[in-house]
Amino acid sequence: MASIRFIHSADLHLGSPFSGMKGLGAEQWKTLQNSTLAAFERLITYALETRPDFLLIVGDIYDAEDRNLRAQHRFQQGMEQLHEAGIPVFLSHGNHDHLSGSGVSFDLPSNVHVFQDSVENMTFTLRGATVNIAGFSYGRRHVTESMIEHYPSKENGVIQIGMLHGSEESDTEHAVYAPFRKEQLLAKNYDYWALGHIHKRQQLSMDPPIVYPGNLQGRHRKEPGPKGFYEVVLTDGYAELEFIETEAVRFERIEIDCSSVQHMNELFSIAKEQLEAHDAEALVVDLELRSLDEATLHMLEDIPNGELVYALREALSEPQRFVHISTVQLDRNGLSSELSPFGKQLASRLESWQSNDWKQALKELYNHPKSGRFLPQLNEGLQSELQVEAVAKIRKMMALEDQQ
Repeated sequence: MASIRFIHSADLHLGSPFSGMKGLGAEQWKTLQNSTLAAFERLITYALETRPDFLLIVGDIYDAEDRNLRAQHRFQQGMEQLHEAGIPVFLSHGNHDHLSGSGVSFDLPSNVHVFQDSVENMTFTLRGATVNIAGFSYGRRHVTESMIEHYPSKENGVIQIGMLHGSEESDTEHAVYAPFRKEQLLAKNYDYWALGHIHKRQQLSMDPPIVYPGNLQGRHRKEPGPKGFYEVVLTDGYAELEFIETEAVRFERIEIDCSSVQHMNELFSIAKEQLEAHDAEALVVDLELRSLDEATLHMLEDIPNGELVYALREALSEPQRFVHISTVQLDRNGLSSELSPFGKQLASRLESWQSNDWKQALKELYNHPKSGRFLPQLNEGLQSELQVEAVAKIRKMMALEDQQ
């Protein structure tokens, strides 16, 4: 088999609104709003500098079916740059930007192949080797049936790659679209499965590779850590993967050891050291204060609601870097203020709520003829904010009740 090198990306979510974020300064807000576009530009720049044989984009190029106009324009410009460099692009649309979506459209250059709503197997020759790439786009938002049976089996002597925007049947953390079992993918005997839809970077198999690269840019606290894409080299059945970071703003959950803290200035100093150890160019941080003794916990709980977050934002700000403290949580494990069994059950249930649970709980409020029109869109970012705040309030209220 000839050696080929390509980029595997997915879930660009260009035009993400980042609703639900609070307390950001004007420049920070602008940076966050532009972060998906900045991450995309880093993908394009890397491709132009390294000249891969081709680029894969596996679904959810845009965040919404109406396809933000500015995002479409920037995407079209990126495709034109790749066209001028002679780099082919194979892309599919997913559940967020399905083919039935509304809005204007841009004409993409001839180097871009867009898969339609039935599985296609594109064939081309690369340095004497035949390469097949199979994939499909979502024709509608909800593709709940399995599409695996429509993917062709691998032909002898051919490099076969599959593009699939979907999730495992057994997935309990995400809405299951275009479901599959790992065994079904292995049975196709492909050389590489380029997956999309799950925003957490993971490898379901390496022989052959069945890979989620994650998204290019995290969008809220449930998408923490480095984000980017994979550069893949396939040689004689062997795969070499290198992860390339692209995020412009990184979401992180950082634990602060407060075992030696007695005064607030000590907490500020320890937290500042922890943040400086993270090399991301921009950070949105959830702080968890751990190893609190009774005196320190009571000191922190006596601070008026919200004041601790604001004080930490000010104390931990950096003149040369975007650092934003989003939430502060107090770890009460092991203290007398620990939750009662009922409190634990209630907090645990809220922590496990998914999108449909929130929609059902808030359905009456959002459907109210007077108040509904003033409420923000109930997207993942806002749900995440509500989840953290609700659990924190339960923990504080139930802990205080247990002490009385």
